[in-house]
Order: sequence, then C-alpha cells, then structure tokens
Amino acid sequence: MKAIVSVKRVVDYNVRIQVKPDGSGVVTDGVKHSMNPFDEIAMEEAVRLKEKGKITEIIAVTMGGAKNEETLRTALAFGATKAIHIKEEGEIQPLTAARAFAAVFKKEGASLFIAGKQAIDDDANQTGQMLAALLDLPQATFAGKVSIEGNVATVVREVDAGLETLEIDLPAVITADLRLNEPRYLKLPDIMKAKRIPIEAVTLADLGVTAAAAVKVIKTTPPPSRSKGVMVKTVDELVAALKAKGLA
Repeated sequence: MKAIVSVKRVVDYNVRIQVKPDGSGVVTDGVKHSMNPFDEIAMEEAVRLKEKGKITEIIAVTMGGAKNEETLRTALAFGATKAIHIKEEGEIQPLTAARAFAAVFKKEGASLFIAGKQAIDDDANQTGQMLAALLDLPQATFAGKVSIEGNVATVVREVDAGLETLEIDLPAVITADLRLNEPRYLKLPDIMKAKRIPIEAVTLADLGVTAAAAVKVIKTTPPPSRSKGVMVKTVDELVAALKAKGLA
C-alpha cells in the first residue's frame, strides 16, 4: 500500500513575521524556512504506519521553487522512500496544489494521501478537502488518531463539540491535526543518507495540470500595536476603567 504525504516549505514558526514596507506581503528573503509543522505531523504518522506494516511505501511530494528540495530532504530523513518535486515558481493557490497532488496520486496508484490540515503561512485549510473532491474519495480531516485495518481507516477527528470517530474505505484523504502525534527528532545519519537519495522532478505540464486562477492580494498589513496597560489600585477603579471603555 502506497501513501503520499504532501510537505510544504514555510517560514519557520519561530520567526517573527515582518510585513514589507510597501504592504505587498511578508518578508521571506533571508528568513529561516522549514517544513510546515502540520506536514511534519502527517509525515510522522505515515512513518509510524509503515513501521506497523500498514503501508509499504511513503512518497513525499512538494510544490514550489528550487529551495523546496530542502523540505523533501527533510521528509526523506523522516523515512519517506521516494520524493517528488513539482516545480512551480511564484505563489501557489490551494486548488492548483490539489490538482497537482491528484495527478500524482493517480500516477503512483496510491491508497492513502496524508496532509497537514493547513499550512501556517496562509492558514487556508483547503487543499486536503479540494483533493478529496477532485479524486472523489472519502476524507477525514482534523485527524487526532489514525488506525488502519485492511482497507478501512478509523480516524478520530477533532470537532467543535468534541471528538468524532469515522470509518472510511481506502483509498482516502486524511489531514493531520496538532494532537495526532509528536514528530521524531531527526538523526544525523538519516539526514546525511537523505542527501544522497535522488528526487524526481516534474512540472504541471508533465502532469497535465492547469494552474487555477490566481487570487490577487491587495494589501498586507500588520496587526495593530497593543496599547499600554493601565494600573489600578482598587476594584472600584477597575470597574470605572472598564465602564469608560464600554466593557462593563
């Protein structure tokens, strides 16, 4: 059974985001990038399923420019057995990514697609759902626990009211939530070994995919600065201050 895991290169979650002076986006040049944290969780889950003998091959796939190869190397160090780089410059829309991943899924004859529930750069939370729709496959989003027996996956997913358990037939699409697992620490020998594994490069044209219409970003602005706090000495002063702001 083959599993495909999508991995995205994003600005590292520890970096303080800065908006460009002209408001055209956020500063990415000279900023540390890493694998999207939710995609790390998805990759870890695929590796665990492989270690349990539930899947036999893990194919990591990414989409973007040349620097995305670093993200694939990280996926290979995690335990992916194959890596595919869909080369596409510029900003990539979720629908474009979903179309490309669907083409790879069909080409590889996979039974499972695992992705992070969202990427921390745009927080779109759309690609997994679009992919399932394009492939006409069952989907289980926001997965907090995954188990596979035969051709059936049992997924415990997090919803507003608590936890929901689904049984879905494979092939299927699953998106990973934060509490699905804790990704392993990568060992230096695995990192060095991953550098020697060849990466398959393809384009949208190779896959027979047309990019979706771009969404135009008009302007990016930073959140307003927090105002200074006010010290009060008594409860009465606190109530008065809240009333003055219309909060009580």
